[in-house]
Amino acid sequence: MSDVSDRSPETAIDNAEVSQLVRPARRRGAALLQVFLENKLAMAGVVIIVLIVLFCFVGPMLYHTNQVSTNLANSNNGPGAGHPLGTDNVGYDVLGRMMVGGQSSIEIGFAAAILAGVFGVLWGAVAGYFGGIVDSIMMRIVDAMLSIPTLFVLLLMAALVKVNQFNLTLAVALFAWLVPARLIRGETLTLRSREYVQAVKAMGGGASRSIFEHIVPNAIGTIVVNITFQVADAILLLAALGYLGFGIPPPAANWGSMLSQGVTYIYAGYWWLIYPVGILIVLTVMSLNFVGDALRDAFDVRLQRR
Repeated sequence: MSDVSDRSPETAIDNAEVSQLVRPARRRGAALLQVFLENKLAMAGVVIIVLIVLFCFVGPMLYHTNQVSTNLANSNNGPGAGHPLGTDNVGYDVLGRMMVGGQSSIEIGFAAAILAGVFGVLWGAVAGYFGGIVDSIMMRIVDAMLSIPTLFVLLLMAALVKVNQFNLTLAVALFAWLVPARLIRGETLTLRSREYVQAVKAMGGGASRSIFEHIVPNAIGTIVVNITFQVADAILLLAALGYLGFGIPPPAANWGSMLSQGVTYIYAGYWWLIYPVGILIVLTVMSLNFVGDALRDAFDVRLQRR
């Protein structure tokens, strides 16, 4: 009994210290969620993104249609029984192709954004933390790559390298990491002078500990917001490549190539080959941008203190 009574004041003190650390974190999380939920455009964007993901990944399981073999007898048929959005120039069902084409666009977009985000965060954090000549060399590389037209290089790579989903992901990520690198470098220049980072240095902590345990976690808001915008940019870039004929080759489907084929028949009145996939691309990109804007506002401390 005496041992329990002796330890209970210390336990009470420990619990009080833990609660003092947990309450501010919970308040910040609640404030972030409140600001995000108050943004009606963001909530509409979340709903649209969820519906598009279900449309692309669950839809093909429920909607079985001709997506492999061609049927020229049914080419360019308008919407009707059996084909709610008609057929394209080789007899593929447009609705089914939109579902399957969205899978590659979404998968490549998210994979490229995450890959670019991870590499860009590491590059920017290292450059900002060490500063000096290291920062100068690393950021000059970023500036040089930013001066290169991205679409031109991707078109050149697509002409030289076999185009598939893996190569497209790497190609998009090759230039997508530049913007997060600059953003995180700026955040790191501010965070490296904070007391907790200086305390790690004073206690003999290495650069990796300062970067991964203190700088990157405190820049998580910038990272999350940037990845959201990177996904939208990647999907739009993939649509542009597919429109120019450098997307995943047939018979694989992608939104850009579908739009490109539809534009060929723009004067023939085949609207079902253009508007549905075009609207789907616009809705996806706009929804991701709405969510990114709301996240940026949510991580803004001034809005959390309203």
